[in-house]
Order: sequence, then structure tokens, then C-alpha cells
Amino acid sequence: MKQSEASRLLLRKAAQDEALLDAILANPAVDDEVFGFHAQQAVEKLLKAWLAHLNVPYPHIHNLRAIIALLRESGRHLPPDLSDVDALTPYATIHRYADVPVAAAFDRAQVREQVRRLRRFVESQMGLPAP
Repeated sequence: MKQSEASRLLLRKAAQDEALLDAILANPAVDDEVFGFHAQQAVEKLLKAWLAHLNVPYPHIHNLRAIIALLRESGRHLPPDLSDVDALTPYATIHRYADVPVAAAFDRAQVREQVRRLRRFVESQMGLPAP
């Protein structure tokens, strides 16, 4: 698969996770762990789409800090307001497979907005038009 195809695929897959976030945002029957997992997945796919666009190989990992480090190594940086997206990593690992309490300060609306901002930023870095 060509890198441009890979980046477009990852953007589409991230959009699927984002659609689910929108659908469950205010649904109290869905646990925060599930919301956090799909937020983490959207962020992971957006960051990997950017890496694919840059032709930077990336490992099949869920650690957002490691993925962000690959971007830094290629001279790319997240803006300060997105620098803490790596806090979602435990939702793909620890919270996915263990019954660990979610932080009381988990704010779904804030997390959803952070994913939106990340999408806009990544797409702008890839030269895609704003929606």
C-alpha cells in the first residue's frame, strides 16, 4: 500500500472511531473506558496517518507517547494544547484489559474536542483542506 493510501485509510478509520465518540458522548450506559478506548484509537490513527504521510515507518503499538516521539524525531511537533493527548494511552492498554478505576476528572466532551482539534491540526499538516 502506498503511503498516501495508508494515510487516507488511517484518516477514514479514525473518523469511524470519532463517529462512535459522537454517538456515545452523552450515553451514561457506555463506560468511560469504552469512550476512552475509541478516543485513544482515533488519536493513534490520526498520528499514524501523519507519519504515513511523512513516509515515516511506525511500529504497531498503542503507546501514544512513542508515536509522538517518532513525529518529534522527524522534526514535527504537536501544538501545546494537544501535548497531553498521550494521556489516553492507558485506555488502549491498561483500561482495556483490567478493571482499573478511571480518573474521576475524565471529561468526555473535553476529550472529544481534543480529538477534533487533533484531526484539524493533522489534516492541516498534511495539506488537506479544512472542512
